[in-house]
Amino acid sequence: MQTWNQVYDPFGSPWLSTIAAAVPVIALLAMIASGRVKAHIAAVIALGLALLVAIAGFGMPVGLASRAAILGMVTGFFPIGWIILNVIFLYRLTVEKGWFAVLQQSVAGITADRRLQLLLVAFAFGAFFEGAGGFGTPVAVTGAILIGLGFSPLAASGLSLIANTAPVAFGALGAPIQGLASVTGYPPEILGAMIGRQLPLFSLIVPFWLIWVFAGFRGMVRVWPPILVCGASFAIAQFLISNYVNPWIVDIGASLASMLCLVLFLKVWQPREIWTSPALRGHDPSLAVAAPRPVALGAGVPGGTGAPRQAGMRTASQGEILMAWVPWIILSVIVAVWGTGWFKGLVNPLFTWKYEVPGLHNMIMKVPPVVPKPAAESAVFLFTYMSYTGTGVLIAAIISGLIMRFSPVRLVTAYFETIWALRYSLITIAAMLALGVLTRYAGVDATLGLAFAGTGILYPFFGTLLGWLGVALTGSDTASNVLFGGLQRITSEQLGLSGVLMAAANSSGGVMGKMIDAQSIVVASTATGYFGQEGKILRFVFWHSIALACLVGVLVMLQAYVPFFQNMVISAPALAPAAH
Repeated sequence: MQTWNQVYDPFGSPWLSTIAAAVPVIALLAMIASGRVKAHIAAVIALGLALLVAIAGFGMPVGLASRAAILGMVTGFFPIGWIILNVIFLYRLTVEKGWFAVLQQSVAGITADRRLQLLLVAFAFGAFFEGAGGFGTPVAVTGAILIGLGFSPLAASGLSLIANTAPVAFGALGAPIQGLASVTGYPPEILGAMIGRQLPLFSLIVPFWLIWVFAGFRGMVRVWPPILVCGASFAIAQFLISNYVNPWIVDIGASLASMLCLVLFLKVWQPREIWTSPALRGHDPSLAVAAPRPVALGAGVPGGTGAPRQAGMRTASQGEILMAWVPWIILSVIVAVWGTGWFKGLVNPLFTWKYEVPGLHNMIMKVPPVVPKPAAESAVFLFTYMSYTGTGVLIAAIISGLIMRFSPVRLVTAYFETIWALRYSLITIAAMLALGVLTRYAGVDATLGLAFAGTGILYPFFGTLLGWLGVALTGSDTASNVLFGGLQRITSEQLGLSGVLMAAANSSGGVMGKMIDAQSIVVASTATGYFGQEGKILRFVFWHSIALACLVGVLVMLQAYVPFFQNMVISAPALAPAAH
């Protein structure tokens, strides 16, 4: 079978080709945002449009396009769908046994203030799961916990997405940086250090942004000390570990530092008024009317720190609280182990099925200017089923279920109940990943990337937004880095800019696209029981995503052109090999 070369300007007009390339993604976001088309139907329609654009517009052979779409569907379930399925399975078990209600009491025992609960759960705890597992795990876990704590579904969904930004570039034990290094030729330590000179500023900003969005400016100002403690401790650790240790453990170290500092600070400081409303300010009017106003410290709050208890609710003992945390401690330990290189190296040789997709593997050629010289696109599905994060989550759920004294029969029936409950979410995720993989193999994403690359002196800004676009398209900072990392290096060097700066900017800008990528929104809606309301979530987070991405772009512009900020830029290694 003859290979097919990607075509990046099939219509002989960069503008027209770019518009055609953008049609499937714009259509998908528009359908979801409208709220009139269910997410799984929107995803299937967008996939159909992507097939039409790839085949009729970009000249991709039908056989290649169909195989790419099928490969994407499979990769949609493994690992993304596999993670969300097993996280929700664990969550449902803890709810059924009443352990989640006890966990809710324990978090409220640290602070009854919902603003501070957001910092602890959505930002700090979520960053730990991003560092250990990534790929949807933090949003799934924190969204479920926030719902259990009584947050409104939109607040739990949208705020989990906003919080899961600054840690993403170092997520899954540095997987995005490893992917970036593989296509740019720069050492991952250099790239990690450069990203560690961009994202700490936003690790400081995002907690303030998060609480401002939830409680308004005045509500944020009234708890500025713990916000500063949470953000600054994370940002400082993020900078120090990325620049002086390694890029693999940044999120885990920074999240632990942030949680520890915040919990210790809250032992000596509590706000004068406890914010008890579960509503998202300006977006949950019915809840806002019914919700209690901020109450003075101690009003209805035993000891001044616990949550107001419902009538008849028994206070859990210390032993019960400890047991309620056991499933999540087990989950944290197993996910951390599952993400390590030594564990993958131990199990992957024994439990891996490697499948080279016939009729697709090495049958598509990327060509200049996207790559320096023609390069074949591999199409290999590595079914590393034992080292998948979702497998670790499933094992944690089974162990926890047995500890909670579920019978094996009940565990099996509960699992099938979870599959049925998530059926539309899993279809949606599979279709969205199929769209992302198809656009990659068709060269459609490269067409969009080249449009950003043609912005000249403004390239540092728009190159950063290219990373944002890549994550919005693929749902993964790792995938965006692999997709556009080589292009970032080539373009920046042609413009006389630092290749390290722009490669890092691709990842730093990309993290802000994480909150609007369709699969993350579906994960959030599924975790919070808000399925069918993805449009509301997208409309809520969309402008926050753009605003934060533009701020990253401004910082990169300063690092590219302003002498003071240029001192932050790391020089490229003299003997770095050419990107491939």
